[in-house]
Amino acid sequence: MQTTLMGWVHQLGTLEYWEALLAGFEGLGPLVPILLAMVESFFPPLPLIAIVALNVAAHGGLLGFLYSWAGVALGGVIMFLFWRRLIKRFFWKVASRSPKLEKAQQWVNRFDTSSLFMLSLLPFTPTSFMHFAFGMSDFDEKRYLRTVLLGKGLMVAMMAVFGQSLVSSLKNPVYLVLAVLLWGGMYWVSKRFCRKHHLE
Repeated sequence: MQTTLMGWVHQLGTLEYWEALLAGFEGLGPLVPILLAMVESFFPPLPLIAIVALNVAAHGGLLGFLYSWAGVALGGVIMFLFWRRLIKRFFWKVASRSPKLEKAQQWVNRFDTSSLFMLSLLPFTPTSFMHFAFGMSDFDEKRYLRTVLLGKGLMVAMMAVFGQSLVSSLKNPVYLVLAVLLWGGMYWVSKRFCRKHHLE
């Protein structure tokens, strides 16, 4: 059994194994990568950056980006409209008594379009809370969706560059260093922005 385990671990470390795995994922078509990126909107603990990197590795930079952004956009629209069109419309009297909702309303009032764009652009921000807070507010629906979809598009594009760098690092480790530096910088900017807007 130990020999089998060692053989499996050795197989995991081979480039051929990962290439075969990615080829199998690519063969599933566009629906699976779109759904993977979409599910992150409903279940925030899922690492979106890993999903985008997987999509890019399997489908290439352009298609990986498009599938990921389509999933993120679709999930975000569904979550926002769930809070705005369903919960706020039909359960507002009950929901309005919640202290959490009152706090969220006060938080939304501090945002203009440019701040919302920056919030949606940066990774490591609580997207699910953002959809809830703006969905339950009186913030203009079309302006919210346009701004967030554009911001998320740029964010996913940066993640796609990171994912492409990881793929390239298999041949040249310099790309891995560049990817880590890029993401470290984005993490630092995100945390500063979140602190500024009381999102710790």
